Amino acid sequence: MPQGDKKLDNKPIVFPSAPDEPRFVYERTIFSSADVTTRKADSELKQLLTGAMEGGEGLGKPYAVAVYRGRIMVTDSVDRFVRVFNVPAGKYYKIGEDEAGSLVKPMGIDVDNAGNVYVADATAKSIMVYDQAGKFLRKIGGPKQFDRLSSVTVDHEGKRIYVVDIGGVSSERHQVRVFDATNGNHLFDIGKRGKGQGEFNLPRDVAIGKDGRIYVVDGGNFRVQVFDASGKYLQAFGSIGKQLGNFARPKEIASDAEGNVYVVDAAFGNFQIFNGDGDLLMYVGERSERDGPARYMLPSGIYVDEDGRIYMVDQWFRKVDIFRPIGLPAEGGYLGRRPTAAQK
Repeated sequence: MPQGDKKLDNKPIVFPSAPDEPRFVYERTIFSSADVTTRKADSELKQLLTGAMEGGEGLGKPYAVAVYRGRIMVTDSVDRFVRVFNVPAGKYYKIGEDEAGSLVKPMGIDVDNAGNVYVADATAKSIMVYDQAGKFLRKIGGPKQFDRLSSVTVDHEGKRIYVVDIGGVSSERHQVRVFDATNGNHLFDIGKRGKGQGEFNLPRDVAIGKDGRIYVVDGGNFRVQVFDASGKYLQAFGSIGKQLGNFARPKEIASDAEGNVYVVDAAFGNFQIFNGDGDLLMYVGERSERDGPARYMLPSGIYVDEDGRIYMVDQWFRKVDIFRPIGLPAEGGYLGRRPTAAQK
């Protein structure tokens, strides 16, 4: 399937490229807080007179991303907190710096419908929960519950969280552990170590699709497995290979309002989009040693927001690429509400 058009004569970069009908357009990239925060009038005057650009805090080693009403939240495993880029407000802040809710190695992240933020801390082996302002609320799990904590996913109602234990050579905990999101009680587990139906080898991430379907990236088995809301196995799709629809190093997964699923592959340097039954629809991105729109060396996290925008994290280039559905205008949705310096 053809890749996106290259940006020539200021034409937008769209995916897929002609002659196929475009479905997404590259919108922007976030490298640092300077890409989001509103510059004051004196800063703009200084740039005009001296040419000096206002600096910002860049991403150290980003891993995963979640978005709530224009707040782009990125885990930074090196700097040990979550960076929040509040686009509609033109502001930037951090989650996980306070002593009560401090983070050691934040990896996976998700957000519920109320804006509460759930962060998987791989070193603490716990899920840390914050409100949308970054205030620490509670901790779920601990070293007794996990061997190698990888990611966390909250369901649409904010009632359950699905936590991936990636396991390892000496661990049998290759599984998804399900908890009550409010009180932290352990409810049940999905899967065990193996290659059969409903079994995992180095699982990576979870997405909740339509009808409560649970999609699990089964990294070491090079597939995505699908379960119903109770954890019953339904089907699987994908296999090892170099062709479209195959997987080589699948990482994180996301879902949209239509029930489509998006799977990042670090080896391919892209994300592939499937329908809910696992049929390939298209892909976006290419592996590259040079940075640019939809170019990736070490992609990891992915998220689809309320408006259908896609957010893709690359650890190597330390960025978040954003793609907009072709039918959504640039000023549409939460991310389109950008303040001016005069409004700040």
